[in-house]
Amino acid sequence: MILVIGGAGYIGSHTNKELHRQNYQTVVYDNLVYGHRESVKWGRLEVGDIADKRRLEEVFQEYPIEAVIHFAAYAYVGESVTEPSKYYNNNVCNTVRLLDIMRKYHVRYIVFSSTCATYGIPEKIPITEEMPQKPVNPYGATKLMVERIMADYHRAYGLNYCCLRYFNAAGADPEGEIGESHTPETHLIPLVLDAAGGQRDSVSIYGTDYPTEDGTCVRDYIHVTDLADAHIRALEYLKADGESGCFNLGNGNGNSVAQIIETVKKVTGKEFAVKKEGRRAGDPPILVGSSKKAEEILGWKPKYAEIETIVDHAWKWHERKEY
Repeated sequence: MILVIGGAGYIGSHTNKELHRQNYQTVVYDNLVYGHRESVKWGRLEVGDIADKRRLEEVFQEYPIEAVIHFAAYAYVGESVTEPSKYYNNNVCNTVRLLDIMRKYHVRYIVFSSTCATYGIPEKIPITEEMPQKPVNPYGATKLMVERIMADYHRAYGLNYCCLRYFNAAGADPEGEIGESHTPETHLIPLVLDAAGGQRDSVSIYGTDYPTEDGTCVRDYIHVTDLADAHIRALEYLKADGESGCFNLGNGNGNSVAQIIETVKKVTGKEFAVKKEGRRAGDPPILVGSSKKAEEILGWKPKYAEIETIVDHAWKWHERKEY
């Protein structure tokens, strides 16, 4: 049985679905602060906080857990700057608690949700796993700390891990059963879809003078179902005695903010107001990753690589979502 920590959230719930599609049994552990009970349509849901050692141990005692997939992190970059204590306590301290409980119950495998934010401002594009990791905010710093902790636990205690550094998760379940819903929402594609659907008056472009083709920031968007598939491939790789390590997950292609807005207009057939604002501090012009290592070692390649497909799946979910 696979324990999916944070499995009621966006990427966690899609991974939980994909695990069941591939005949795994799961138990989801989530405090439902940001996750959604209705997104746990597969497996068992155990409500609890990763900070609650007693509750977490109850789950390890009750179920025959063979591996953990860990999504339970706070992930708002701006909030991490204003509330670093919240991020270091949850993302780092609580993960150490989880790893120690895994040791106690002899669970040897973990797949960890990391981020390209560990790289900070990249020296060159595309970003590879060998590049320096210099996070520029507490959120990225917490993820890098956990990567290093897992490496130390691997050497000392035999913990086997894969850290998956995603770029921009996007899209929704192609079958429309689950999708993306954050409060507050900060991701570009759902924000633009809100404008297309009339839930917001306009969408803003922050910076139109970047050294890119159209002057707006370029990012690497990866379909959430492709991310889910990567977690399962990483788990199976570890169970087959694969070497612990870290992998980038991205399309290897970049799309600008302006391109996303035009794609949403094309997919939805809707027009909406677009405001041009000044740059935000700390936004690199281009963030695009190389996933060559994941392709070669995990046999992973994005299935839904086209940005129109990603936006289309997100829009179909968006139209069904209740506000």
